[in-house]
Amino acid sequence: MTTSTTTERVRTVRAGTATGEVIRCGVSDAMLAELAVSVVFFYDRPLDEQRLADGLAVALGRAPVFAGRLRSTGAGLEIVCSDAGVPMVSADAPENLGEALGRMTLAASGYVDHVAAQAVHEGELPLLTVRLSRLADGGTALGCSWHHVLGDVQTFMTLMRAWSAAVDGSEPPEVLVVEDREAYLDSVLPERDSGRLGFRVPGPEEVELLGREFAVASRANRTVQVYFTDAEVARLRSEFEEAAGRRLSVNDVLCAHVVTAVRRLDEDHEPRTLVLPVNVRRHLGLPAGGLGNVLGEIVLDCPADAAPAALAARVRAAVEGFLTDHLSLRTNRDFLAGLGRERLRACVPLGFDPAAKTFTLSTWSRAGVYDLAFEGHRPIAFSPAASVQLPWVSWLVEGFEGSGHLLTVSLPVRLAARLRTEAGQALLHAHRAADEQLPEIARQMKKLA
Repeated sequence: MTTSTTTERVRTVRAGTATGEVIRCGVSDAMLAELAVSVVFFYDRPLDEQRLADGLAVALGRAPVFAGRLRSTGAGLEIVCSDAGVPMVSADAPENLGEALGRMTLAASGYVDHVAAQAVHEGELPLLTVRLSRLADGGTALGCSWHHVLGDVQTFMTLMRAWSAAVDGSEPPEVLVVEDREAYLDSVLPERDSGRLGFRVPGPEEVELLGREFAVASRANRTVQVYFTDAEVARLRSEFEEAAGRRLSVNDVLCAHVVTAVRRLDEDHEPRTLVLPVNVRRHLGLPAGGLGNVLGEIVLDCPADAAPAALAARVRAAVEGFLTDHLSLRTNRDFLAGLGRERLRACVPLGFDPAAKTFTLSTWSRAGVYDLAFEGHRPIAFSPAASVQLPWVSWLVEGFEGSGHLLTVSLPVRLAARLRTEAGQALLHAHRAADEQLPEIARQMKKLA
């Protein structure tokens, strides 16, 4: 059910029934307790506001954590499935589709209401927000932001599939709600893993440095989006496979190409670290609809001036050997639990190390973002929408209408500008044919690299 609260088309969407379940979060969730994730789906036509609200209500009944509230207890964080609801804001926007997409590189794009991640611990603020924007050319932007403690991108996509199914009358996904996340992970993780820690406890000087990074992020960094066509990626893959002498995935070659190109534009000739977050469910045979943060990471040492094909081969080997060489969830849990709640905030993930220029690339390809149909219509575009522009952080997902690949990367201001220069374009798109046609929507985005 839905309840309208103002004439500004603001409503609170609820399932209509509170399950009363209390989800006990694990220490891995606690490490994400001050983060929100925001994304925007774009459709090239109007979507019915009431049908969307009614469908969301059904989806919240299947995934009740999204309509709940967070509370902090002496034992840790808990998600109370109270059906307190999700704010859904509907508004008219002055931009057309291309102009709206061009705003996705801004922290305040206006197309998503970022969850106040640090403030929700008091138990009254929502863990999911939805903003429906009607664009000037008749299109629709559907912006969603969720608190990371609810779960990873796989968790969010489970909710979105349930929402799409409720609106279009298709089969909904299976959803697994685990009440004790720590106990669940303990039951499914191998007794031994790689033993490599994914967190560190910085000293006072680094704590001060990281604090400054957050304080100046909006001034010191810029977000750039780069579009790769399927044809240029196919040429890139063929060249890398021949050089590496083995099969490589599209993700392998794009990761290596992007990292290498950015390092060259930065004139960086130092050894660096590459961090690739990994959805662990597939590797452990866990249900796709299991809600929570079931994430690991691949950590690779990148030699100075490494050949991109060689780096791509190392990424492929790391993916294939993930369970034995990189899985570290149990090691991380034991380490964090040993620190105690008071010191958890002192920890930072290996992937966040601006001084060392550690590059983190999250791949959301094959998450199914372009399968989310509402009223029979699939998205024409999709984009992450970061609330804070932290350097050396990036995302890779399918491009417009599911073709090609879209990279979103936040970098220091001067380096970000170099990506858009003639030299930057030549390096990034060395495998693009001169006569290759870009999708119409890509041509409308003036700042697209």
